[in-house]
Amino acid sequence: MMILSACGTSQETSGGEGSDSKEEKKVLRVATEANYAPFEYQDKGEVVGFDIDFIQAVAKEAGYEVEVVNVGWDPLFVEVKDEIADIGLSAITINDDRKQTYDFSVPYFLSTNKILVPEGSDIKTAADLKDKVIAVQTGTTGQEAVDSIVGENNPKVKKFENNNLAIMELNSGGADAVVADNTVVEEYVKNNPDKKLIVVEDEDSFDAEYYGLMFPKGSKLKAEFDEAINQVLDNGKYTEIYNEWFGSDPDVENLKAQQ
Repeated sequence: MMILSACGTSQETSGGEGSDSKEEKKVLRVATEANYAPFEYQDKGEVVGFDIDFIQAVAKEAGYEVEVVNVGWDPLFVEVKDEIADIGLSAITINDDRKQTYDFSVPYFLSTNKILVPEGSDIKTAADLKDKVIAVQTGTTGQEAVDSIVGENNPKVKKFENNNLAIMELNSGGADAVVADNTVVEEYVKNNPDKKLIVVEDEDSFDAEYYGLMFPKGSKLKAEFDEAINQVLDNGKYTEIYNEWFGSDPDVENLKAQQ
C-alpha cells in the first residue's frame, strides 16, 4: 500500500504508459481503527485486512487512490464529520442514529453480534448475560445490544477502546463474556485455540447488521462509490476478496437486496 502525505487533498498522478495526457487522481484519506482483525489490523507496521483490500478494489474502480490512516475508533468519526477524512472505514454498521450525521454507501458486508465466552460457561443465550460482567468496545453496536439487554449504564458492562482490550479482559478473568461482531470473535477463537473460548449465537436477540463506507454529509463521493461497490459485487472481485479472508462465498444477492 502506498503511503502518501495527502490529508483529504488532491494530488496529480501520471497516467499509464502510452497515455497522451496526465490523468488527475485524487488521493482520498481513509480513517480507520486498526484493531479489528480480520477487517483492519496492523501487520509489521502496515494496516491490512478485508476492509483494506475491499476499499482498494472499490477505489480503483472509482478512479481514486487511498491513504489508509489508523486514527482510532472515536477519532475516525470526528475526522469524517469535520471533513478531515474523506471516508471512514472500520466495519461500521449503518444505522439510523449515525445516518443523522453521516452519509453511508450501499451495504458491503452482512454481520451480527455474537457472544464470546470461556468453555464451560453457563451463558447460552443473550438473556443469560444479565447479572454477568460483560466487556464491549465502546460506541459500537455490540455495546448498544448489551445495553438493551442489561440496561444502560449498568456497572457490570465494561467498556474498552477496542475489542482486543475487551477480549484481554475476558482472558484475564475480569469479564464473563465479550459481545462483538461475529467475524471478529469467530476469527479470534480460530486463531487462539489455547484460550479455550467458544462463540454463542442468539439470532433472536441480535439483529442482522450491514457495514457501509461512511462519508461526510453531502459528500459527492457517495454516488461514485455506490457505483464502484456494485461493480466489484458484480464482476467477482468482492467474492474473490471475501474468499481470501473468510474461506467461503458471500451472499451477494442479500447485500444487493438491501439497496
